This record gives sequence, C-alpha cells and structure tokens, in this order.
Amino acid sequence: MTYYPKQTDADGAMTVVIRYKLSFRSCTDFDAWYCSGSCGSQAYSLEEVDMEASGEWCQREGIMTPVISPIYSSNYQLQGGNWIDGIKNGVISWRAWTIVELRKRSDTSRANVSPQSTILPAVRVPSNCQRDFNLLAFDPDGDNVQCRYGSDSFYECSPCAPPSVLNLSSSCTLSFNKTSSINEGPYAVQLVMEDFPRQVIRLTNVYGVQETRMTNKAISKIPIQFVLHVDPAVPSCIEGLFLPKFLPPTPENRAQLVTKVNQALEIRITAEATNSTISELLFSGPSSMVKSSSGSGNFTLRWTPSTKEEGESHPICFVVQATFNSTKYHSELRCVIVYVEYGLVARVNMKVLSSLSSGGNVNHVLLQQISNELVRLGLPSNITMSVLKSSSMIVNTTATPGASP
Repeated sequence: MTYYPKQTDADGAMTVVIRYKLSFRSCTDFDAWYCSGSCGSQAYSLEEVDMEASGEWCQREGIMTPVISPIYSSNYQLQGGNWIDGIKNGVISWRAWTIVELRKRSDTSRANVSPQSTILPAVRVPSNCQRDFNLLAFDPDGDNVQCRYGSDSFYECSPCAPPSVLNLSSSCTLSFNKTSSINEGPYAVQLVMEDFPRQVIRLTNVYGVQETRMTNKAISKIPIQFVLHVDPAVPSCIEGLFLPKFLPPTPENRAQLVTKVNQALEIRITAEATNSTISELLFSGPSSMVKSSSGSGNFTLRWTPSTKEEGESHPICFVVQATFNSTKYHSELRCVIVYVEYGLVARVNMKVLSSLSSGGNVNHVLLQQISNELVRLGLPSNITMSVLKSSSMIVNTTATPGASP
C-alpha cells in the first residue's frame, strides 16, 4: 500500500490517493482494508495487474480516494485471509498495517508522501544459488527509507516469523545464501518500509497544532509482503543458462524513468536462457499497464498515464520466468520508478457571447469551440479542458496539453 496527497480544500480537508495490491489464486477474489483515525470514504476500485500463466497467482490493484482532515494519522489494517499452504516459517493468516501521515511537513511545506514500492506476489530462487533481492525503496520527499521485519508487538503480521533463509539490510536488500534441500519450500516474507526525515521537522495539522518529528522516528510506514519459493537445486547458478539473464536494453534495477500525461511509456525487457525455455514476463505495477511479447525473451511493458497520475512516481517491478522439465526459474528481480511530469497548464480568461441565460452552464458545443480556437492559436490538438468558473459572460478555462513539455 502506498499513498499520494492530492487536492487540499479551503477547510484543510485533503484528497489522498491510496493504492494497494493484493494477490490471490483467482482474479475474482478480493479483501478490504479497515481504517481507524482520520479515514473518509472507503470506496475503492479493483483492477487486475498481472496473472501467472499456470494460475499460481493473480495480482490486483485497489485504489481509494478518500477526503481526509489531517488532524492526526490514519491507520489501515488488513487481516483475515490465509497465505498459501505449506509455508515453511509457520505463517498462516494475513495481517498488514499502514500509517498514512498527511499533516504538513515544515521542510517541504506539503503533506508527507509515503515511500513508493511494489513487489510481485511470489519470487523464486534455487536452493543452491546465492541471490540478492534489492527492493525498490523510493521516497518522493527524499526521506531516508529503511526496511525491517514486521513486529508482533505492533500487530504488523500474524505471526511475525522472519524466514531463516534470508538476511535483511536496513537499506531494503534481502540476501539469500545457498542452503540445504531440507529448507526448500515457500516462505512468507513480511516486511515494513518506513520513511525517516533527514532532519528534525515539524508536522502541523489542520488546526495548526504541531508535533516535532526527530530523525529516528518514522513518519509513515507501508507493508511489503510476498512469498519466497526456495526451489530444488539447479544444475548451474550461472545466469543465462537455466536462470534467465537480462540483456540490454532492459533498464537497470532502481532506474528512474520520466514520462508525461497521455504519452505512452515503453519499457523494453530482453532476457536469455540457453538451457531452459523462457515462458513469460511477470510484473507488478499500475493496473493500466499492458505487457506484450515479440518473440522468446523479448517483452514490452507499455503504460500511458492519465491526468490522475500527474506529478506522481509509480513503482514497477518485474522478473522473467523460464521453465525446464516443468521446473520454474526466475531471473533476478528488477524494479524501476516512473515519474509522471506535470503538463503545461494554461489559464485563459475568455469573453463569450451572452447566449447563455444568467447562471447557465457552459455546454459541450461551446467548450469545443473554445478548444478549436486555442488549437488555432498554437496549442496542441490533444488539449483537455475544464471550466473553473462560468456565468453568462465570462468563462475561465484550464487547458492541459497532454504531451507538452
């Protein structure tokens, strides 16, 4: 779960976009988060992100846009569902906890933004191979992002049992070292990602009440949970033989990409495995992202952000999966962050003929006429328009060219 503060009303109430991903066997299953504190509406939309071809998992993205008065933090909790069968570290039930902090920060003069991260529902590693999973830990505010295992005392998992086969660094790298076949099987990985200010800051709520936040106390926290499959030993751990190896132009892990509203972003991903068969690309990212293949080992992720994503950073993670004698092999995990630039916004005050009655609304035909005139004057043809204020004589319009720099 991640969040982005958006519009602030005159009374201090704030619209916030909360995005979360849940994974099940079926693409029709779902669950919901329970909120305490400053919450607002809990209505959500739910769309499919990606599905593993054999039906191992399906990941879906939920989006909520509550209007919250930032008096104090909001707490979102998920619990009740079960992990897959046979979890080696004894975890059965889901539990996850998110803290949404929307009070104004003294260092940025705006509300806090959570760390941006995502993860596939499951990743794989052969028991005889060493591998590092460098998780994406990007913070739009420039905070110090740290990872830790969930804590039972904070009700962050049920139970919180770190996998014995993994070592976690505070910089969000999970390290797996080769192990005995007795340790093969699935493990529940239950992490918490937190953002710490790099200097002492003040958090101010809607009533002007302030709280000092030291550099050793987190501002917000989000859960990162997934399954690690420790698979039977592979004949060779050298990438490019059985384990898929990424090739150019695949972006490097933690690369930062930039795109614009209404402009398609294409991420080209290439991999090879000479002794196994590359079967598919698996990813976690925006639900509107589309994947395609142009031949074995060649994939493309394509995403066209809308105005709703303007000014946001979106995490995307992916692996390439190969098979050999029905055994599945994963490439290393790679993740990128995509920043959606603000488009050019032009505010235009226009006088129109008083054909509308007093208090009348500007209709579609009139908006189209205004759009045509703005295009004639040099704006792009794909501008979108919204009316800020209307009367029988004066219309203020905002025109946003979707692909302008």
